[in-house]
Amino acid sequence: MPDMPDPATPRPAPSLTTRERAALKARAHALEPVVRVGHAGVTDAMVAEIDRALEAHELIKVKIGEGDRDTRRDHAETMAARTGAAVVQSVGRVLVLWRPRPQ
Repeated sequence: MPDMPDPATPRPAPSLTTRERAALKARAHALEPVVRVGHAGVTDAMVAEIDRALEAHELIKVKIGEGDRDTRRDHAETMAARTGAAVVQSVGRVLVLWRPRPQ
């Protein structure tokens, strides 16, 4: 089993072109959220769960249940930075994250 990355260490997010982002949005349309952010906000355990989901699926949806628009945006930026994922789309309380699988 590979060592779990330090959840507090930011990783560089992959950059996406407009065409890549559109293709990922289309793929994500049919997905259901696999991780939900609750009252506690972005915790180390939740970041580890997002990391595992990205390893398994590459493209995931996250549902942010609490907070106003600014809080949700902050949560999205934090999750993306701590997992090394790119924010594909953020609509309302649903966030789409993508990180390519390691070869």
